[in-house]
Amino acid sequence: MTRIAKTNAPERCHLVLADGTRFPGLAIGARGHTVGEAVFTTGMTGYQEVLTDPSYCDQLVCMTAPQIGNTGTNHEDQEAEAPVLRGFVVHELSTRSSNWRATEELDAYLARNGVVGITQVDTRALTRHIRDFGAQMAAIGTEDPNTLHDRAKSAPPMNGQDLTGKVSTPESYEWTEGTGSWKPLDSAFPADSAFPDEDSAGKVSLDRALQSSATRAATKDYHVVAMDFGVKRSILRCLVDAGCRVTVVPAKTAARDVLALNPDGVFLSNGPGDPSAVERGIATVSELLGKKPLFGICLGHQLLALALGARTYKLKFGHRGLNQPVQDLSTKRIEVTTQNHGFAVDVESLADKCEMTHVHLNDSTCEGIRHLETGAFGVQYHPEASAGPHDARYLFARFVRAIEDSR
Repeated sequence: MTRIAKTNAPERCHLVLADGTRFPGLAIGARGHTVGEAVFTTGMTGYQEVLTDPSYCDQLVCMTAPQIGNTGTNHEDQEAEAPVLRGFVVHELSTRSSNWRATEELDAYLARNGVVGITQVDTRALTRHIRDFGAQMAAIGTEDPNTLHDRAKSAPPMNGQDLTGKVSTPESYEWTEGTGSWKPLDSAFPADSAFPDEDSAGKVSLDRALQSSATRAATKDYHVVAMDFGVKRSILRCLVDAGCRVTVVPAKTAARDVLALNPDGVFLSNGPGDPSAVERGIATVSELLGKKPLFGICLGHQLLALALGARTYKLKFGHRGLNQPVQDLSTKRIEVTTQNHGFAVDVESLADKCEMTHVHLNDSTCEGIRHLETGAFGVQYHPEASAGPHDARYLFARFVRAIEDSR
């Protein structure tokens, strides 16, 4: 991938898919060319969280919302230190931001971080094409479209790629920051299927829930080791809010080194790439099973399933956005969730080792599992919901409850 400094003059640009489909537009961000897997996300907001979500590593992300950049960018909404996606595709780039938190225009942010982008693209047509023919490799650049097509065709597909080494921390560190003043009330909801503070109408009393959460957060009783396969900062903040003292370790950390930290529980983070290719991570999870409570999100959920002998497979175009409907099968509640994944767990391969706890209501794919023997559990979506709805933040409290029960 080649990236050069941005110039002020608008330049013609193309997005070319591996199947030869071409989309003209104008260059934004850094100039040059880039290659990655073309995918789309249906979120109406949260473009900076998309840009900095490590799970988008090596992908060209198309925003389906028609205008992007209205609220500018800021440091607080970063999910990682810098973007790791390969390219950014929008229909219309807002030339002016309007938000009291904004510190930089989106175009300047893309250029400063070396992100090649394209605007004035028919993103509706692109999204429909990916929906119909599947996510595929593509190239963006100011080069001749035939050259871009050659680059897209020769690029290795996402299948078989372990990308965790590109996004994981190189060394361990302690994470102490919670969500602070931005903390939503429902992050403190109890973890059980039957809420103890529900009235006859099913309304939850927040006072008691908030008091319980605040007490746990103040004491920080629970030491959690978070295995970083590409973790989002908002997930770590939610663990802190739930009362956890968090140590983040690299994806390559061996099980014996995780256990040497004497954690009360182990968290398996989200991340990019093909889960079946993360062989070292699968082996580590296998060794941790039954020794400590385990909770996995997205890639972490998939690694847990693979460690239990299940299979994963690539979805045609994946689930990406802030409006994905999921049902918690234990409570029958419907949650609107944030998701970002191109692979899924094969339910049939779980056999009698696990139960499926959550299901996607659009296509009936597996969205959550629980190991019957050890209680280890995971969900396919992002319950911290940054950006997005907070319906599923109760899962962090459920993890803490599992830790309490194991003591």
